[in-house]
Amino acid sequence: MSKRLSLPLTMVASLIAASPGFAHHSFAMFDMNKTVVVKGTVRDFRWTNPHAWMEVVVQGDDGQAQYWNIEMTSPNNLTQQGWKRTSLKPGDRVTVSIHPLRDGKAGGSFLSVVLPNGSTLKQPG
Repeated sequence: MSKRLSLPLTMVASLIAASPGFAHHSFAMFDMNKTVVVKGTVRDFRWTNPHAWMEVVVQGDDGQAQYWNIEMTSPNNLTQQGWKRTSLKPGDRVTVSIHPLRDGKAGGSFLSVVLPNGSTLKQPG
């Protein structure tokens, strides 16, 4: 094989081998047929790519604190729905609707949140 062809073929092969790294993860871990509503206090809100996250502390039926990790879409998509980096702050009392994790753990895929002022912010879509 000529040197003129070997470099482009090597580059193409490298890109094909690396392509799974560019793939987006599946939402199979969430039960998209169920909606759960949790009321609690924002512990953390991360305005990060590729997904924003919030952690909400919810009082369980047994009186113990449960930490719900809620995955959101990208900050860019949230901005299009009226979100700001400061939309959620630690200490905010919120009501969050999610698609829960299939394994029953405290977490899910974000749908909407009712903020302390009564306004609602939603997942784009």
